[in-house]
Amino acid sequence: MSEQTILHEGRFLRLIKTGTWEYVQRVRASGAVHIVAVTPDRQLLLVEQHRVPVGQRVIELPAGIVGDEAGREAEGANKAAARELVEETGYQPARVERLYHGPSSPGLSSEVITLVRARDLDQVGPGGGVDGENITVLKVPLDDVPAWLRARVDEGRLIDHRVYAALYFLGVAEASSD
Repeated sequence: MSEQTILHEGRFLRLIKTGTWEYVQRVRASGAVHIVAVTPDRQLLLVEQHRVPVGQRVIELPAGIVGDEAGREAEGANKAAARELVEETGYQPARVERLYHGPSSPGLSSEVITLVRARDLDQVGPGGGVDGENITVLKVPLDDVPAWLRARVDEGRLIDHRVYAALYFLGVAEASSD
């Protein structure tokens, strides 16, 4: 394998060159977690927030970085998921189960994500994020999600692809459990 060269390192990201390949790596993190959460009244929890790289608000699953803060370096994905779900949506899960673990964008980044299902939710706060994240919590009736997403796309809104992965896992998981 070729030697790695750090081309640039910022507060959150570093640009690495290995041979002729350039890619991005997080400075302090062991991964990211994305959360599939359905309320007791069968509403899928989504969030919407402005994303600077694409220059507009994006509809996404609740999500966060694992192990990126002092004192949380050894934090696992499930624990990070529970913390992030409360911060972003105001819902506390009684349990969290891993659905998928793999690369988020293997041609661009070394980041590996974990997709989890948060179960037995209890609303404990308003959500909205921390430190000026300005997150809007969206609750979409589970049966209406595909049509709701199509309507948002028709409006020109951006939908993160992991929302569609969540629908796949919900279809499989809901048919075989609960």
